Amino acid sequence: MNKPKVYIDGKEGTTGLQIYDRLAAREDIELLLIEESKRKDVEERKKMMHQADLVFLCLPDAAAKEAVSLMEYSKTKVIDASTAHRTAPGWVYGFPELSKKQKSLIETAKRVANPGCHATGVIASVYPLVSMGILPQNYPLTVFSLTGYSGGGKKMIAQYEAQEKDEELYAPRIYGLNLKHKHLPEIQNMCGLSSPPVFCPIVDDYKEGMATTILLHNASLNGHYTASELWKRLKEYYDGQPVVQVEEFGGETPMIAANQMAGKDGLKLIVCGHEEQTIVTALFDNLGKGASGAAVQNMNLMFGMEETRGLHL
Repeated sequence: MNKPKVYIDGKEGTTGLQIYDRLAAREDIELLLIEESKRKDVEERKKMMHQADLVFLCLPDAAAKEAVSLMEYSKTKVIDASTAHRTAPGWVYGFPELSKKQKSLIETAKRVANPGCHATGVIASVYPLVSMGILPQNYPLTVFSLTGYSGGGKKMIAQYEAQEKDEELYAPRIYGLNLKHKHLPEIQNMCGLSSPPVFCPIVDDYKEGMATTILLHNASLNGHYTASELWKRLKEYYDGQPVVQVEEFGGETPMIAANQMAGKDGLKLIVCGHEEQTIVTALFDNLGKGASGAAVQNMNLMFGMEETRGLHL
């Protein structure tokens, strides 16, 4: 059997480079590489796309839409790492752990939208609780999400890693203050929420890792649940999943470090709280399960390969 051919459009970006790093040593695929001098040549890119069995799009939204138009009549499979198609008709959302149906859709899809990093953390916690009928769809959800600076791309990485940097870069920085973060549409759409969460993202002076936390008042849930009971339900929901796992109940956990999963492609959920209140924290790498690791996982499924092949777990 011929090796499937894979092309990364936008390999020079942070996500593209991380995908390349995960695929370069694999012997079960063939990576198509464009000449450096032609990487912005539309006709050469189009040629590569039509030669490939699967294309990763690691581009800004507008460029990703343009790239898809270049493959309009092609049989090439596509995984888009941008925001452009995450709620678009005809695209499958690339989060296989959500349900058996979602995984099956990815396995047979031609077009897959890779989840956003913050969205991955929120949806990992919220989707199961909504699907099990525990979290009301009209719940006034509040979320805060800590992220390392590598998720901000090359420009932000350079700012944080400069020998002399602004004093404010040594402290956590709250952003998305208009409360209209670009990941909110996919969160609301995938979880079936009647309104988007109040969402507060925070970037800090460490390179990799995310800690995305939802905050719940147990009395407002559908049924009588303590934090430990919610932990049990989530533990059962993700039982047997190789990439997403639920840690032991964290009721007495003193602290959670946001960079715990740096360099890994998995995601861990930690549930803490008591009888009346619960927090669920998703720990993962913003460039792992939050971007490039998830993209490779989706590629494996679309090619009928072992789901975790090439992942750092």
